[in-house]
Amino acid sequence: MNKSYDIVIVGGGPAGLAAAIAVKENGVDSVLILERDEQLGGILNQCIHNGFGLHTFKEELTGPEYANRYIEKVLSMGIEYKLNTMVMDISNDRVVTAMNRDDGMFTINAKAVILAMGCRERPRGALNIPGYRPAGIFSAGTAQRLVNIEGYMPGKEVVILGSGDIGLIMARRMTLEGAKVKCVAELMPYSGGLKRNIVQCLDDFGIPLLLSHTVIDIEGKEHIKAVTIAEVGPDRRPIKGTEQRYTCDVLLLSCGLIPENELSTAAGVTLSPVTNGPVVNESLETDIKGVFACGNVLHVHDLVDYVSEEAARAGASAAKYARGEMPDGGSTVAIRAEGGARYTVPTTLSPERMDDRLTVRFRAGDVYKNAYVSVYFDGEQIQHKKKRIIAPGEMEQVVLTKKQISEYPGLKTITVKIEEE
Repeated sequence: MNKSYDIVIVGGGPAGLAAAIAVKENGVDSVLILERDEQLGGILNQCIHNGFGLHTFKEELTGPEYANRYIEKVLSMGIEYKLNTMVMDISNDRVVTAMNRDDGMFTINAKAVILAMGCRERPRGALNIPGYRPAGIFSAGTAQRLVNIEGYMPGKEVVILGSGDIGLIMARRMTLEGAKVKCVAELMPYSGGLKRNIVQCLDDFGIPLLLSHTVIDIEGKEHIKAVTIAEVGPDRRPIKGTEQRYTCDVLLLSCGLIPENELSTAAGVTLSPVTNGPVVNESLETDIKGVFACGNVLHVHDLVDYVSEEAARAGASAAKYARGEMPDGGSTVAIRAEGGARYTVPTTLSPERMDDRLTVRFRAGDVYKNAYVSVYFDGEQIQHKKKRIIAPGEMEQVVLTKKQISEYPGLKTITVKIEEE
C-alpha cells in the first residue's frame, strides 16, 4: 500500500483532532489522521474530571466530553483516520511509514505532516531513587488509567512524588475511591501544577503538600511497604535529620512530562534543549519544510484549550503550505527568552508570513510575585505588564501584532523577559 495525501497528522488526541478540523476548514480535503490507540481522543479519554473547555466552549467539561466535541466534528466533516496504527518513520521529504493489523506496513506520501504525538511521563528510572524495584510503583497517568478505565485500585495507602497536575488530580481521585493519601512530596520549592488543582485536589481534602522534599528510600522487595521522605536544600540534596517514614502500598510518580519526539528526531527535526520539543517558527513549522508541530509534542501545556488553539494554527498553516500558498523567504526575527522566562514558542517569526496577531507562549523558571512581563524590540521596551504572580506551573503568553512589527523595519530580535520591581 502506497498512498498520497495532502496532509498526514500523526496523533489523534486533542492536538491532532483540532489540527485536522482546521485543515479541512482551510480548504484541504485530503487529510489523514494516524492514531496508535484503539480510539480517537488521546489522553482525554481517561481524564474523567471536569475543568476542560472553559476557554474554548465557555463551560466546564470532562476530558471525554471535550474530546467528543472534536471527534463528532471530525466524523461530520468526513475526515479520514486510521486507528491501531503505529507510525514507524517520517522521512525529511515527508514520506510516512506506518503499520497496522489490516494494512501491514505501508507508506504515505504527504505534502505536509503535522506532528501531534503528545507526551509521556518521566519514568522512575530517570529519577535515581535508591531502593529495590518492588510492585506498587506507578506513574500517575498509569494509575489514572487503571482507576478510571480499567476499574482497578492500585492500593489503599498512597504517597505521591511530584506535584504535576496529574499527580494532584490523582490525589483527589484516590481519596474519593477510599484510599488514604499520606502526602504529596515535591522536590522543587514550588508546585509544578495549576493553583486551582492544589486548592481543589489537596487543600479541600486535607492532603499535605511537602515542598522541597523528595523520596530517598523505598522499602520492600516484592511489594512496596514504605518510603522515606527527606527535605532537600537549595542544591536539591537531602538534609540529614529531616527524614520521615511513610508506610504505603502505592507510590505514584508525577515528576514531569516529556514530549514524544523520537519520530521528530529520526526525521531530522531540531529540538529545543529546554522544551524537548521541536524548534518552530510563527507558522509552527519546524526546520524541516512542510513538517509542523503542535500540542504537547511541541511543549507541555497546562490547559487543553491552548492545545486546541495552537493545533488549529498548525492546521491552517499546513493547509496553506499544501496549497502552495505559503510565502517563501523573507526576513526572520529571532524571539528570545531572558530574565526568568525559560523559553518561547515560537522562536522565530517572519513579518511577511505571520498573521495579524501572533501568540507567543512561555513558562517561568521560578515563582515571581508582583513582577512584570516585558517585551523588547531590539532593546526597546514595547510591552510592560504587571502580574501579581507568575509560576512555572502556569503557561504565560504575550501577543504580538503585525502592525507593531511593521513599525520596526529591520527588526532583528524580540526579547521576552520577566522583570522584578
